[in-house]
Amino acid sequence: MFDPSYYRRCACKAPAVDEDGSPILTAGGKPRMRMLDANCPKLPQKGHGTWYCYFELEAGEGGKRRRVRRGGFATRNDAKAKAEEIYRDVMGGADVLSDASVGEDLHNWIKRKRGLARTTRHGYEEHISLYLEPHLGHIKRRDVRLRHVEALYDAIERENAERLLHHAKVVELEQARDAAHAAWVQASGKKEERRLARQAYLAANAALREGRKGKRKITSAATMHRINATLSSFLGNGIKRGEYATNWAAMVELPAAKRPKALVWTPERVEDWKRTGQKPSPVMVWTPEQTGQFLDFICYDRLYGMWHGFIFRGPRRGEMSALPWTEVSLSGSWFRISAQVVEVAYRQYDEAPKQDSVRTVTLDSLTRDHWQDWQVTQANEREQWSGEKAWVETNRVWTHENGEPLHPDWISRRFNRLVELSGLPPVRLHDTRHLSATLALLGGADIKVVQVRLGHSSRQITSDTYTSVLPQLMTAEAESTSAVVPRTSQKKASANEEPDEPGAPVQEVAQVTPDGDEGEPNEGFGAAA
Repeated sequence: MFDPSYYRRCACKAPAVDEDGSPILTAGGKPRMRMLDANCPKLPQKGHGTWYCYFELEAGEGGKRRRVRRGGFATRNDAKAKAEEIYRDVMGGADVLSDASVGEDLHNWIKRKRGLARTTRHGYEEHISLYLEPHLGHIKRRDVRLRHVEALYDAIERENAERLLHHAKVVELEQARDAAHAAWVQASGKKEERRLARQAYLAANAALREGRKGKRKITSAATMHRINATLSSFLGNGIKRGEYATNWAAMVELPAAKRPKALVWTPERVEDWKRTGQKPSPVMVWTPEQTGQFLDFICYDRLYGMWHGFIFRGPRRGEMSALPWTEVSLSGSWFRISAQVVEVAYRQYDEAPKQDSVRTVTLDSLTRDHWQDWQVTQANEREQWSGEKAWVETNRVWTHENGEPLHPDWISRRFNRLVELSGLPPVRLHDTRHLSATLALLGGADIKVVQVRLGHSSRQITSDTYTSVLPQLMTAEAESTSAVVPRTSQKKASANEEPDEPGAPVQEVAQVTPDGDEGEPNEGFGAAA
């Protein structure tokens, strides 16, 4: 039964006395002081002291008494409102007696999450160490409220403002360094002039290194949403365990996070990129012509077959890195993705992919031929390295010259370098998945087939994320839309065609009725031809 009691106490002190009324002294001879609490004679005065509330809960194990006590309120009404709030939390199953902090609960929660994928766990741990624990870890479990969560994101936005200033300062230092380097290179005349220019460059470079210290990335809106998802998962688990009563993360309003849209490198965008060096979107896709230029440029690259597979089959880099020869059938023209390599802080871990990502991918004839050539190349390298140096037998399809497996990050960096050398507008290695889906759409493939090949759980993800509309598809759509309307007469105007002279009679077009009779206006739509 909810029957709270209220009382007032203060922090006033008075000299302590023993049973016979004699003052109790400290070792230094000074009177020892005691708290008056609820016995202060000033308590009847308005505004003196603070209000407290307490009420009994159901007895615990062994009949142990369980009492909730809260204090420090300015008025009795404040204490009453707090008592009612705590009682609602108790009825909701929350643990209001524990002194555990949010930080302790966060660490215990992540330890219990034994089924997490390695990369997901790494992301959760980063969110806890960089954001949740510094801002919420010191708060007791029973005291955490919406205002604390909102203060977390307010602090992140303040840090972002400071980091923006830091980034701008680094850009200024980079420009000063580049200008000093150009002056050094262009310095002419006496050796003293070149020496001074070189010293100025070294000083500018040292200032840049110093200015870069402590530089951190801006926390984007998308990252805030991921942080909030981690916090929401933690609080949801705490509610199930009876540790928390409310999922405050679900009540926070965050900045909108828009998924970057994949854009095609049209001639206009390429010209703007050459002029400004800026990409119109983080996710860019080549046209078929640009894709062909890139493949022609890298046709003599040692790993040409792998790049060809990325572009036309669309696997993830971790899946391609982990692919063993036992999962490849060149005679049957397919390979099966049943493993992946994940990278955490540049360290590699072999893991099984998600259930939807375990799939068999059919090889087109060109990719199969290139993979057959690669098999011969790898066999020759195995024979060469088996003499003086030991060949590393991993049974991986894609390896270095000595048989060591390719690191996923090395694959990305190598691809970026090839794109840079080709002179084509930049795309990322992951963008080849977008490119693969877009080329398949252009070739008339069904979206469901593309979904299965890319390893997505639904066709909606494939349609929304991994397909870009190529100019060829836009042109075809525009022409097909105008072609569905039947016309009895069409007059095409051209730039060389002279307009009709003023006063010339206008040629009338006979109206044809559904029955084929002329002369009567057709009020409805005629039958489509």
